Amino acid sequence: MPYAFLIPSRVLPGLLFSFLLMLTACGPDFVYDNTQEVPEAGWTYEQPFRFTFQIQDTSKVYNLWLEVGHSAKFKNQNLYTKLYTLFPDGQKLEEVVSLELANNAGEWYGECSDEACSLRVPLQTETYFNQQGEYLLTVVQHMRRDSLKGVHALRFTIEDTGKAR
Repeated sequence: MPYAFLIPSRVLPGLLFSFLLMLTACGPDFVYDNTQEVPEAGWTYEQPFRFTFQIQDTSKVYNLWLEVGHSAKFKNQNLYTKLYTLFPDGQKLEEVVSLELANNAGEWYGECSDEACSLRVPLQTETYFNQQGEYLLTVVQHMRRDSLKGVHALRFTIEDTGKAR
């Protein structure tokens, strides 16, 4: 006869709470976390994704991540994007970034299921912000096709490393 481990019902809520607390304590410390969905019709040039965030402490060191959710049948090895950053003082920065989604053999980086993949790409690691205030990161698709199909979502996160500069 198999042995069953029974937990008294009065103890179960406390155990669940402790388990959830342990899970959140072990995860990254995100000071910003925002996910935006791509319309089912596709990602067009006229549909930028805007991420607005506040920075108060300029002495902290951060990691900046862009997570791309895409179809496992996405037709490209990479995803060209334009990143526009607007700083609190009005200064602007523009750069073209190729997000490498697969290797030369066509094997996806990141985690994939039968239908979808997710890849967390470091935009900057061990970095800091030199101005307090509101920042705006705008991500625009920069591929050769307008109405790019197969990208499902973009998630931008800022992780507090726990370090100071």
